[in-house]
Amino acid sequence: MSENNLTTPAVSSYNEWDPLEEVIVGVMDGAAVPEWDVAVEATMPARSEQLFRNSAGRPWPAEHAAAAVAELEGFANTLTGLGVRVVRPDAVDHRRPFATPNWRSPGGLYSAMPRDLLLVVGDTIIEAPMAWRSRYFEIDAYRGLLTDYFRRGARWISAPKPQLTDDIYDAGYDTERPYESGRYLTTEFEPTFDAADFIRCGTDIFAQRSHVTNQLGIDWVARHIGEEYTVHVIDVTDPSPMHIDASFMPLAPGKLLLNPNRVKSAPAMFDSWDIRYAPDPALPKDHELYMSSAWVSMNVFMLDERRVVVEAGEQPLIDLFADWDMEPVPVPFRNVMRFGGCFHCVTADVRRQGTLRSYF
Repeated sequence: MSENNLTTPAVSSYNEWDPLEEVIVGVMDGAAVPEWDVAVEATMPARSEQLFRNSAGRPWPAEHAAAAVAELEGFANTLTGLGVRVVRPDAVDHRRPFATPNWRSPGGLYSAMPRDLLLVVGDTIIEAPMAWRSRYFEIDAYRGLLTDYFRRGARWISAPKPQLTDDIYDAGYDTERPYESGRYLTTEFEPTFDAADFIRCGTDIFAQRSHVTNQLGIDWVARHIGEEYTVHVIDVTDPSPMHIDASFMPLAPGKLLLNPNRVKSAPAMFDSWDIRYAPDPALPKDHELYMSSAWVSMNVFMLDERRVVVEAGEQPLIDLFADWDMEPVPVPFRNVMRFGGCFHCVTADVRRQGTLRSYF
């Protein structure tokens, strides 16, 4: 079907596995170190604190940043070579200070992770009201793309822009078991969520309460996506919860990948599915990760129901997929992983073949 054919939807994506046609892939250019504040501290490795405090608003270590840029380009080229249309956000310098009437930030973060701020549900793109102050204007890099999708027939909505005053942060949040105490960093002062705390499975969408996504945010999504969808909240036993896709990953109809340390059991609706637990990450212990744990290894990306993009060094995970009658597509990505995400994070799949249906 021609790209110029008016019957081709600009945006249409209902799950994580229908055959991929078009995807947004992020960029690392212009990235900045975020300020170390209570929101960042709740989810980032403690070993990053000194770098963040000393370099907020400034570039990341040059060697690692350049290697991440190269890997992102390699991934985009791989997708293009497989026949996928790849689009990129605009170049933005995140190393500029900014302010609202309530607070100031020495800079932004990056445009590397569109999954964090764009939730695609069918023909609708939803802008997320993210909880980090450093990410307040991150959406600007995507304005051109979003306007183009809207002009071509997509629906485009934005959740209410949060104030992100101190009222949204609980300085006494539970640092060990927020999932038991209910004391996450984010309060219920206003709706806030990262789009990456939601994962799509046709008419069923799964979400997690986290340090960046509150119940008001989950309720806002559930109320705005339409009656044909049901949002389910997953119990995730993560002491630093931020983004569901390194814990709970429906990969194809009947196949669910879980993090063995964070999800002990799946909801009963998955009883008929083949559920497997991701192997321990193969990342070397001395590989420096600025913004995540090594479990970002299970942050894979489906090209269709069988082909799965996986980090080239994650051999145990590659073996699991091969045994699961899937076709691994290994791509080097360990330098991108330093900055808080892997293949699912750096993508927003705006168009896949297929229609809305239930898988349960």
